[in-house]
Amino acid sequence: MSLFYTKKRNIRQWACALGICFLLAGRVFAQTAPDRGEAVMKALAAAYPGRVGAAVFRKGTPADTGDWAVQIRETWFYYAQGRLLPEELRNRYAEYDPQPFYNYPAELPAWKDPSPEETERFRNSAQMRQANPPKRSQFFFDALWRSSTREEAYERVKTMRFLGKSVTVHYSIMEELALVEERILWEANNSTLVRQWVNRLDTLAGWNWRSIADTQSRSFHAYGAAVDLLPASQGGLQSYWLWTSQNYPAWWAVPYEKRLHPPAAVIRAFEEYGFIWGGKWLFFDTMHFEYRPEILLLNNMPVKAAY
Repeated sequence: MSLFYTKKRNIRQWACALGICFLLAGRVFAQTAPDRGEAVMKALAAAYPGRVGAAVFRKGTPADTGDWAVQIRETWFYYAQGRLLPEELRNRYAEYDPQPFYNYPAELPAWKDPSPEETERFRNSAQMRQANPPKRSQFFFDALWRSSTREEAYERVKTMRFLGKSVTVHYSIMEELALVEERILWEANNSTLVRQWVNRLDTLAGWNWRSIADTQSRSFHAYGAAVDLLPASQGGLQSYWLWTSQNYPAWWAVPYEKRLHPPAAVIRAFEEYGFIWGGKWLFFDTMHFEYRPEILLLNNMPVKAAY
């Protein structure tokens, strides 16, 4: 049985049972701060059972306004305005950028050329990212993956075969990846498009102790919780915003037909078992899949258990 799951969870039933069926607006959740904190912490507890304790509302003193928190081993982590901080740093949230618990659509939205207003906003976002790289607190995810240093992370990764290639990942997601592979191979037997995509795979990249490009924040590759699937040739198509920006300054305006997307069935196979796809991000990374079941749960998307 997976370390992360003890039973199947239907997200629609889960979300409504917790009373957190909410509306989404833009790229962030349109919730009041207390509701968002509760939703996020309960999603984290549901996403990683056995590793993250139940979400509770904790108050240190009668004068304390309190905050939603979860426990990993001996440490309590608080929502802390979206920073996910241990108790001793809870009131120092202003020193960190929030963790992004974002709108992740079930289907890739239909392409629309960016409006002048959107173009200006995207350009400003890219410039701000370079001028003031986001610095997010790593404490929660370091504890979750038990990987606060390169040496610790290396102790917890294993090499496995996936779609005929070797990839090194955190030991606790190997079962989920095996089930993703099983689903993709089934699709390949029934779809020429998927079969061709599998046959063209050249390299898989998993564990790599590094930060996210243009940020001061740890990449999920550093935990071994992300994989990149690279074909032998991209055929002139774009896969990663940073590489694309070298030739297309307005990289966000590159339409889908000029991006290298895996088949929809491949994306669905990953999402079914808790992985999000980087092709749905503004800062797109179409080769990238990352184990983030809490993001899917927050967006009313079902996540299957691994057995």
